[in-house]
Amino acid sequence: MQAVHISFNLELKHPFSITGFTRTSTPLLLLKLTYENIDGYGEASMVPYLGESYQSASSFLKKVDWTRFTYPFDFSGIISYLDAIDQGNPAVKAAIDIALNDINGKLLQKPCYEIYKADPAKMPVTSYTIGIDTPEVIKEKVAEAKGFKVLKVKLGSANDKELISTIRSVSNLPLYADANQGWKDRKTAIDLIYWLYNQGVVLIEQPMDKKDMEGNAWLTTRSPIPILADEAVQRLSDIDKVKGAYHGINIKLMKSGGMYEAHQMILKARSYGMKVMIGCMSETSIATRAGLALAPLCDWVDLDGPFLTTNNPFEQPPFENGRYILKDLPGLGLKGLSPNLFHP
Repeated sequence: MQAVHISFNLELKHPFSITGFTRTSTPLLLLKLTYENIDGYGEASMVPYLGESYQSASSFLKKVDWTRFTYPFDFSGIISYLDAIDQGNPAVKAAIDIALNDINGKLLQKPCYEIYKADPAKMPVTSYTIGIDTPEVIKEKVAEAKGFKVLKVKLGSANDKELISTIRSVSNLPLYADANQGWKDRKTAIDLIYWLYNQGVVLIEQPMDKKDMEGNAWLTTRSPIPILADEAVQRLSDIDKVKGAYHGINIKLMKSGGMYEAHQMILKARSYGMKVMIGCMSETSIATRAGLALAPLCDWVDLDGPFLTTNNPFEQPPFENGRYILKDLPGLGLKGLSPNLFHP
């Protein structure tokens, strides 16, 4: 197994704001693994406020014994090995897992979605995310969401109602809401949830602090729409901790450590009767395609990374009528790769 990685700065179309943080780009580590002359590609998207960086990811990769990874790949054993190196660094672990899944599909001559038993015909619509912004820019962002069937709105500021009302002045599309732990008072929050329900919001992610299990559970028992754990659920072991406190979970490959564990999370959540959303950070088509391989197994999809960025170095996955289209291509089905990307 040979490994090559580069740093890449993914530029956003607009400054992206959530509760307490704004960024204009996202640092990435792009990884190429080569096994028996077959290349697999992975990606670590490292939003700064989560603590990872290109430097930390590169340092982690130096500790990996690549001779341990041979076909047939034991993905459970691989993630256990990577966790033994360091309990953190989920994004760079995801990069390794995604690249190995890409190679695995190419060795089997099967798409990753087929390996995970995901039916392309069951692909949900994906949402287009709108960060906290001024009314003028909000309207501009809504206009850019042409072709989408649902919008995802970042809430958690003092102007939540104004933001929703601004969107409603120009669009009647269903809305997903993500408060990013921004709501502090449960009674104020439940009143807002009912108002949002009347505005066409169909789910809410992480309304209150992830540590406030009681407060989030209080909202879940009273909410007319599903409440999903986001920051409260990162890895498979977290699902047991939130059972009963939320209607469902949002899975992100950059937090789960990759595709294998994300799939395990889907299965466990389903066993508990929980709904599942698969989401993303700011990502290129590598991580987007990895998420798409699991998306038909989920209730909701938020994999809009290629639409929110300006310098995705790969071809955008096919998109039609609000949904991504899965093609019968081995591995991730990644296309548009520049031959000089990893060898400038």
